[in-house]
Amino acid sequence: SGWLVPLLWAPMQLGSLFGPAIVAIGSWIAWRRWRPTVGAIVVGLVAWQVAKVVKDEVGRGRPIDVMGDYVERWGTPTDGLGFVSGHSTVAFALATVLSPYLERPWRWAAYGVALLVAVSRIHLAAHFPLDTVGGAALGCLLGWLYHLAVGVPDDVPGLRRPGQPR
Repeated sequence: SGWLVPLLWAPMQLGSLFGPAIVAIGSWIAWRRWRPTVGAIVVGLVAWQVAKVVKDEVGRGRPIDVMGDYVERWGTPTDGLGFVSGHSTVAFALATVLSPYLERPWRWAAYGVALLVAVSRIHLAAHFPLDTVGGAALGCLLGWLYHLAVGVPDDVPGLRRPGQPR
């Protein structure tokens, strides 16, 4: 389904180095709060760099390096390493940083966009599914560590504290 590539290209960029800037600007406009804005920039950039470190440590290639027959599409990367997906790491890190500030339907949407980034990387033959799962786990971990480090304010709408009814 090569016709999907142009449709998936724009959302996939939220997992690139442009994603943290776009999300930071959007979060500042939406909330005028420093934690999600700074978190988007810092955690997004750290996620990209940590994914590179993991890739270098694991050293496994992309599908083009490992499989004999695969469908190459426009934009399929032919260089670099596969595990973990940097795009998935960044997208899930951004969703995790924003999630406490979002009402439940928007939280689902943020993680849905992150999932779309991961699926688009698989569709593009840039990564295996496990690469994107590893990236998602790493991104969520980095987002959670950010929340542990800086906290989440008590006045965030929709935030449920332990012991509060759902």
